[in-house]
Amino acid sequence: MDTDQLLSQAEQLWNHFDQYPWLGAITGLLVLLLVALLAGRLARFLILHASKLLARQPALFWLEDLRHNKVFNRLAQMVPSLLVQFGLVLVPELSDKAEHFLRNLALAFTLLSLTLALSALLNALLDLYARTPHARTRSIKGYVQLAKMLLYVFAAIVIVATLIDRSPLLLLSGLGAMSAVILLVYKDTLLSFVAGVQLTSNDSLRVGDWIEMPQVGADGDVVDISLHTVKVQNFDKTIVSIPTWRLMAESFKNWRGMTQAGGRRIKRSLHLDAGLVRFLDAAEEQRLAGVRLLTDYLGHKQAELRQWNAEHKAENGPSANRRRMTNIGTFRAYAEAYLKNHPQIRQDMTCMVRQLQPGAEGIPLEIYCFTGTTNWLEYERIQSDIFDYLLALLPEFDLALYQQPAGNDLRQGLQALSQRLPSQSPATPTPEA
Repeated sequence: MDTDQLLSQAEQLWNHFDQYPWLGAITGLLVLLLVALLAGRLARFLILHASKLLARQPALFWLEDLRHNKVFNRLAQMVPSLLVQFGLVLVPELSDKAEHFLRNLALAFTLLSLTLALSALLNALLDLYARTPHARTRSIKGYVQLAKMLLYVFAAIVIVATLIDRSPLLLLSGLGAMSAVILLVYKDTLLSFVAGVQLTSNDSLRVGDWIEMPQVGADGDVVDISLHTVKVQNFDKTIVSIPTWRLMAESFKNWRGMTQAGGRRIKRSLHLDAGLVRFLDAAEEQRLAGVRLLTDYLGHKQAELRQWNAEHKAENGPSANRRRMTNIGTFRAYAEAYLKNHPQIRQDMTCMVRQLQPGAEGIPLEIYCFTGTTNWLEYERIQSDIFDYLLALLPEFDLALYQQPAGNDLRQGLQALSQRLPSQSPATPTPEA
């Protein structure tokens, strides 16, 4: 095919464009769209590679967070719509109405890409804040989510106003008339936002806090605080999502104070058999005086009792008139001395052994103290060691735990009773009259 034929075909093609103007407009739009897509690809390639090179600089480490949250990808998506928006004037044979509609459509896509870029920027700022020391005590995730929600609402209004070629104020005035409906729809959001502000400002809740909220089945560590929910991972590894507003409307227990104090409380009772409580005789007092933790106590107590009995002339009178030491009181003194000398019990916190109100399960002797660690495993080990030792020591004071009789205990007691009773012959039946 020679040059004359090519020129002839080109002339015929231009004649078709002159004959059908819409064909030229469609061709121009396709060419503009193709150029815009290629320019978008090129802009994305250049922006991503430039940000990757700059992110290697220590002072520009934050660029990596922007790349991870695809901020640059969203910005590059604005290039095609911007080229279409400003390149429509170059498309031949395009009517004013079509150009106006397509420009509004391209502007709507530009606004959408800008909105997504701003949303990604907020996510990047949240990631940057999460690495700061303040993130452990102040969570801004709820504020970021609220800002994104407002951004989406505002962007939706502007985009819709652009597409219908109306002022955004017109749509805003319509939303004002629907304020009651909006408040009803976003009731939980508003309540959660206010609750989140109060929780943060009062420092009532932090990520990592151990909280208890039995009414919602929460007993574990806070792993996430967002606008609408607070996620708690229970100790059985289940996740409980609590509406944020419920943490202000209802009560919950926060164990942060225990962690900050560095000591965890032991509060458990030994229920002693009341039938074994008695006075100590002289031989037992002498034997127990050899116990290291009781030497000072018994020496001081014996001198106090001798002085009191001498002052009241009760040495030779009835035993009820004399003051004497009891096995339960001596055991209580030993348990308290044992805790005072325990290396893993905090001595700067309350430490005591007290007797509670006797009841149907014996006499409760309560151990009240604080361990020197808040670690759960260590706490349970220390507590178990203390009670293992005290339980094993009870026979030294002629004491025992109260324990309700089991079925086997009753059976053995009845068998022993039946063996002690004399055998009886069966009664002779009375003859009928």
